[in-house]
Amino acid sequence: MARGPDGQGGGAGFSLADQLFHRQSLTDLGRDFSVLPGFDAERFVETSLSRLAGLGVHARLEVLAEALAEQLPSGFPEMAEQVEAALPEPLDPTLGDDDFGRFIHAVPGVLAVKHGMAYPERALDLIHAATQRFSMEFALRPFLNRWQADVLARLDNWVADPNYHVRRLVSEGTRPKLPWGMGISLDPLVPLRYLDALHADKTRFVTRSVANHLNDLSKIAPGEVLTRLGRWQEEARQAPREMDWITRHALRTAVKRGEPEALALLGYRPDLPVAARVTLSSADVKIGDRLGFAVELVSPEGGPVLVDYRLRFHRPGGSAEKVFKLKSARLLPGTPLRLDKHHRMKGDATTFRLHPGPHAVIVQVNGRDVAEATFALSA
Repeated sequence: MARGPDGQGGGAGFSLADQLFHRQSLTDLGRDFSVLPGFDAERFVETSLSRLAGLGVHARLEVLAEALAEQLPSGFPEMAEQVEAALPEPLDPTLGDDDFGRFIHAVPGVLAVKHGMAYPERALDLIHAATQRFSMEFALRPFLNRWQADVLARLDNWVADPNYHVRRLVSEGTRPKLPWGMGISLDPLVPLRYLDALHADKTRFVTRSVANHLNDLSKIAPGEVLTRLGRWQEEARQAPREMDWITRHALRTAVKRGEPEALALLGYRPDLPVAARVTLSSADVKIGDRLGFAVELVSPEGGPVLVDYRLRFHRPGGSAEKVFKLKSARLLPGTPLRLDKHHRMKGDATTFRLHPGPHAVIVQVNGRDVAEATFALSA
């Protein structure tokens, strides 16, 4: 899968951009705009296709937006009116998750940013309509930077919007570290007032954004995240099972860092006495092969355990580590627990290059290192 909106990824040798922006998808978008008097859909398709080669996803959206703008009124209020008239039916409001719509419908957000920055109220109206067809978090952020008070006032209303896509936008658009999104100048604690409401939402599409938002915030203000999650648990406005899911998902980075307070909130004792041993199937592994290892744990007291492992990679001039999940389980007092794992040492990964040399696997239980074994990685 692709690394990001401008990444080159996907299957069958095609980039994500090629998979999303093909003649049929452009024809579909042109057909939407054909409801406008005088709009030439064929001209739009041919103009767009002639400009797309070699561009990433965001750049292609810019091309489509400008190809549309060539046939739309130059004044933004009139342009926005026509764009809204050409929007397809909203996404199914009875669904609750994984309904992003067609990526091609991100174009109204691009037009809002490129042509509507001087008309924040009208542009936000367009974003409100468009996000019911496709996610608009990238488009919201430039307005948040330039017209912060206006946008926050609008979000105060959108947080209770009957459409769950709009409610999700409130959380997703204000995330402190939105992947591939523009940075924002907003105080990262300000959106907590929205999350206080949205964590109790009945749709996973919204609560997943809330959890991701808190996970972002945990890298900036971990204490605020723990305080909020504890308060939400006490208020019990969300179903217990969903609240547990939000908590686990929101604390995933904190757990990888082994933060005791985060682990305690999830019910894991960082001080649980555990004896551990890790055994490698081989002390020599080639790049591309699998590292096999077994972990044996035993505790005199027993209790829930979150078992992760870190790989320490040899790097030119130093080392780097990455954390991986292994098992969530319960230890019985005095009863050994054995876990087996095979980890492929990918030689074809595009985001993290392997280097031959000394490596290590480190086992951590409830955030605490309990065992380590070294191996040699060769080409």
